Amino acid sequence: MKKPWQGRFQKEMDPAVVKFTASLPFDRRLGLYDIQGSLAHLGMLADCSIIDPAEGVLLQRGLEEIAAEIADGSFPYDLSFEDIHMNIEKRLIEKVGPAGGRLHTARSRNDQVALDMHLYLRDECKTIDQELHRLQEVIVELAEKHQNVLMPGYTHLQRAQPVLLSHHLLAYFWMLERDRQRLAGVLRRVDLMPLGAGALAGTSFDINREQVAARLGFSSLYENSIDAVSDRDYLVEFLAFAAIAVMHLSRLCEELIIWSSAEFGFIELDDAYTSGSSMMPQKKNPDVAELIRGKTGRVYGSLVGLLTVLKGLPLAYNKDMQEDKEGLFDTVDTIKSMLPPLSGMLKTMSVCRERLLEAVDDDYLCATDLADYLVRRGAAFREAHHTVGELIAYCRREKKRLKELTPAARGEFHPALAENIKALLDPVKVVEARKGRGGTAPAAVQDQLHKARVVLRADRAGSIRPAENHSTPDCPE
Repeated sequence: MKKPWQGRFQKEMDPAVVKFTASLPFDRRLGLYDIQGSLAHLGMLADCSIIDPAEGVLLQRGLEEIAAEIADGSFPYDLSFEDIHMNIEKRLIEKVGPAGGRLHTARSRNDQVALDMHLYLRDECKTIDQELHRLQEVIVELAEKHQNVLMPGYTHLQRAQPVLLSHHLLAYFWMLERDRQRLAGVLRRVDLMPLGAGALAGTSFDINREQVAARLGFSSLYENSIDAVSDRDYLVEFLAFAAIAVMHLSRLCEELIIWSSAEFGFIELDDAYTSGSSMMPQKKNPDVAELIRGKTGRVYGSLVGLLTVLKGLPLAYNKDMQEDKEGLFDTVDTIKSMLPPLSGMLKTMSVCRERLLEAVDDDYLCATDLADYLVRRGAAFREAHHTVGELIAYCRREKKRLKELTPAARGEFHPALAENIKALLDPVKVVEARKGRGGTAPAAVQDQLHKARVVLRADRAGSIRPAENHSTPDCPE
């Protein structure tokens, strides 16, 4: 069987070119979406009297048989027909005869593949959102379980101030919430129906694009046929969402790796999410966390790769755009592969509370509160900051803790420091003092947990929410 576009050519394509230009090895995953779009297109052609209704029934039966073959793995792929669209058309003609060639009436592969990509990405966005939702649930469960456990907070990976472990964990909840809002924005752009754009200029047939959109569940149409087939900004936007989301996952995994090391010892990862060494019997390696951190790079690469492909393309369609798929498919597969094991790893990890208490028993962590205390006693903050800095430097030279200094020794740095400052050196009291909205005090974290639960209840099934819901919801009265 000749290729559908072969009429004006006198020579067969060189075998090396066939192999080089074929997208079938990777776009075959679009097969069922291609059938879905073709069935909607076919129904519209019949309703608009562009094809005979009897032929429409024949074509529908053929497409349904092909869908079954794709689903059960028996479909006979043919690389010489270069892509999934031509393979399906070839198979349809084999099944129903020349009438199979009528399906492509008022359609180009340009708008056909654009439709397939919209259908594919729409489904994958919803699946990924559900997994992000599940990860948020696990984080909230973990924060509730360890709600009042203290730990050192860090800046520059140096101990900074005491915080609650639950507060630290919930930071990732809100990062993921913004990721999901970004994904909701992607879905709004994906929810546009490109079919009917033809190769670039539309079609002379009196088609009903709105009917096709309704059949496929799209809420809107592309208003410009050239735009519909020539841009892939919705894919770029998805890859940008994915790059930001996996960056957040990577940062979380970096902390799990550090916290599970002997030097920190804050957590222990479950055996089911670690591996051993082929040489060193004692090793317990955080492979899952390391692979999530490592796979982040390939997601970044896919984003930069597609931006580079698109940056110099004149309107409308160009063969370069075939390069939009492998990076997208790899990114979808990568982020979907990351999320379930990360949720499981967090759910099963053990928190070493005693080690966290040892780490937070460092009264240098309370230095900011000493400076704030001096401000309340009349000092300018910069003066107070300098005074407490000198006090800490003195303690380090003398190898003493702040609580080991006598009132007189403290008073040499500022008279107010000679008073009873015991509460200012207690990490529990320091944490309790940060009770403003978004702070680390137990009451503030409890309020934050309530807000997180409100968010999760709003979409218990994991459905994507409108992106404009970007602010943290207030607690209901």
